[in-house]
Amino acid sequence: MDFMTDQDVQKYKEDGYVVLDGLLTSQECDELRQRMAEIVDRMDVPEHCRTAFSTYHDEQLKTQGNADYFITSGDKIRFFFEKGVFGDKGEFVVPKQQSLNKVGHALHAYEPLYKNITHSPQVQGIAKKLGLVNPVILQSMYIFKQPGIGGEVTPHQDATFLYTEPLGRVMGLWIALEDATVNNGCLWFIPGSQNSGISRRMVRTLKGTFPLTDFIGRERTYDEEKFVAAPVKKGGVVLIHGEVVHRSAENTSEDSRHVYTFHIMEALDTRWSPDNWLQPTEELPFPSLYTK
Repeated sequence: MDFMTDQDVQKYKEDGYVVLDGLLTSQECDELRQRMAEIVDRMDVPEHCRTAFSTYHDEQLKTQGNADYFITSGDKIRFFFEKGVFGDKGEFVVPKQQSLNKVGHALHAYEPLYKNITHSPQVQGIAKKLGLVNPVILQSMYIFKQPGIGGEVTPHQDATFLYTEPLGRVMGLWIALEDATVNNGCLWFIPGSQNSGISRRMVRTLKGTFPLTDFIGRERTYDEEKFVAAPVKKGGVVLIHGEVVHRSAENTSEDSRHVYTFHIMEALDTRWSPDNWLQPTEELPFPSLYTK
């Protein structure tokens, strides 16, 4: 029996997203969380790299765009923090396990547990069901959505940051390692919005100039009433079309919302923009999904 049905494929094509239950077992979710706890326990973050993660335009330019730490993280495992977790001298003011927004962007390459999940038969089966001929893995992230302080992710399209020609070649897989609910910050989508193109792009600036990235185009405003919640049970996955508009609210609950997410691209007849912040490197070319 296929993990993804024809009805799921149709919903993904029409709405730009679909929720699939049971990609991972509860034990597999717990193992991924435990491994991340070990990584965080051992992390040693230089003072100048204690960078907060944000999706707000000005703050993105100030923190991520101006930070070499971010723009060179595509082939590394690096740490990005929530606001307000460091004091004036750069010291943690909350337990470090509760300080992180995300870890990225190459867990799929260097961490065996994450690599195995990324290349699992179920994930490969999803890609094949969608007709992908040569999918490659672009990046991966572990997102924490910390209790009480997990920040809002504003409405956006992944293709703003991961631009291809033609469009429509990128898909995100968002795996819930805990129940993702309306209370703890599940995803919200505007169904069908993948059909409206993109209005802005995040691009690298000329070498030697600062900030290191900038946005071109304009930021759209969206009708809040058009957003539909997409809660997902522990072990489930949300497939996200690269151009569908989605967001998540702050986590004001007492429950965390840990997620492992990665993006894949159909590489056949696709041009990856050299202006994207993320670029393949000699150390880590974009690996094929269809390998073990």
